[in-house]
Amino acid sequence: MVVMRLISGSLEITAALFMFRFNNLEKAFYINTMLALVGPTVLIITTAVAMFGLADKISMTRMICLFAGVTLILISMNAK
Repeated sequence: MVVMRLISGSLEITAALFMFRFNNLEKAFYINTMLALVGPTVLIITTAVAMFGLADKISMTRMICLFAGVTLILISMNAK
């Protein structure tokens, strides 16, 4: 999980540097759009890794609630 978050953070910083370097609104918008794909993917992967690691320590009800929470976060990102 730590490695995934470090990679994600590095991508965010790199994207910000590219936006600064290009100094173009259209290119910045394109870069930002690509980052919108990275965030949810990292969220899903890190949550799945944690859930598999904790599967024997937490109840099924709690797992369902956690996955429902992640699902609601993803749905809210696409809501108008």
